[in-house]
Amino acid sequence: MLDSKCLLCIRREDKNKWEKRTPLIPSHAIYLKNKYGVNICVQSSKIRIFKDSEYRKNQIKLVNDIKQCSIILALKEIPLDLITENKIYLFFSHTTKGQPHNMLLLRKLKQLNCTLIDYEKITDQKGRRLIFFGIQAGQSGMIETLYALRQKLNEKDDKNPFYRLKQPFEYNSLDQAKEEIKKIGTRIEEKGLNTDLTPLVCGFSGYGNTAKGAQEIFDILPHQEIKAQNLEAFINSQNYKNNRLYKVVFKEKDMVEPINDTHKFRLQDYYKHPEKYQSKFSNYLPYLTILVNCIYWEPKYPKLIRISDLKTLFNSNQKPHLKVIGDISFEINGSIECTKFSMTPDNPFYIYDPLSEKVNNESNGRGVAVMSIDNLPAEIPYESSVFFSKALKPFIPGIVNADFSHDFNNCNLPGPVKKAVILYKGEFTADYKYMEKFI
Repeated sequence: MLDSKCLLCIRREDKNKWEKRTPLIPSHAIYLKNKYGVNICVQSSKIRIFKDSEYRKNQIKLVNDIKQCSIILALKEIPLDLITENKIYLFFSHTTKGQPHNMLLLRKLKQLNCTLIDYEKITDQKGRRLIFFGIQAGQSGMIETLYALRQKLNEKDDKNPFYRLKQPFEYNSLDQAKEEIKKIGTRIEEKGLNTDLTPLVCGFSGYGNTAKGAQEIFDILPHQEIKAQNLEAFINSQNYKNNRLYKVVFKEKDMVEPINDTHKFRLQDYYKHPEKYQSKFSNYLPYLTILVNCIYWEPKYPKLIRISDLKTLFNSNQKPHLKVIGDISFEINGSIECTKFSMTPDNPFYIYDPLSEKVNNESNGRGVAVMSIDNLPAEIPYESSVFFSKALKPFIPGIVNADFSHDFNNCNLPGPVKKAVILYKGEFTADYKYMEKFI
């Protein structure tokens, strides 16, 4: 157990001006203090969605210097010059795939004998994540994707039902944003969509928490769901209406196929041997207006959309219907090959022209709008913080009461948390030994 003088500290986020979230909200902090005696403090912040005064009112000590704290709760990566020797850090490290931009951070943590616990790896016995922002990423990402569509249409109110839609951070709450989208839905029902926008088909790749969050927003609009295997026939039948939108949810069997024609698709085989499979998603591209990408992806898996797929689409005789790709999963050069940049809320998307393979910011230019903001939950900081804190709170007593003076096998961390320990006092744990090659 840590010395009682050693505090658990909620670090202020400083990655960018948009990051107003907190891993532990004031009411949960005081609960942990009163019920479990957790000696807790919070680093003062000028931008956090929960003000310093709200923590102070809940009898949580405010500090500026956190060097005396043993356990540091954060969300985003911590600047290298603020990493302190022998500390226990909890945050989303974005290192387990060997992401090049964070290898210096990983190396610094190792050199300073730090313990790194990554929220992304806190899972149950079936490998399901227990602490996440997926739902909020989906909610915020869907609003941003519809906003990108608004800009891509480049029409005024009489032709563009999304004309009054704002970005998530511009609303006072997620509920306020939903009310705006309800109004948009009513307008579509009453006035319909323009002929050149009909049918408006939105595809969702994946069906996890991120996809659920995105669909929660989309489903506010008047819509009808179409099965992936029926999409082409439905569009060719022209049996669609201009006062509703159409939704398609793509599962793995819809997105990939065996390279060998004699081999049948089997889900577990795909996960174990992804090299045997290839994307078939290009078959759907001619029928989609929007693609919302929500899949988990690693380099071992086939890319969902390749640049060659988009080039073929835009080289076709017909004007492409595809206007926006909302890459909520976000990975540069990942499952969406034309995701080239990490964007921010003040510059949320770019136009990718597949024919020239160039990028521009002209919303009405040739190409597809790619929305690729990498920290979408930060745009709805209140809802994101409350949801995350509720998930994290039950694990805090077990983390604080663990005995970090012992070796890793005997430190008594709760099982799900123990799975998430990448570094233990500067050494990679067994599950993450493979990461040594990255640094």
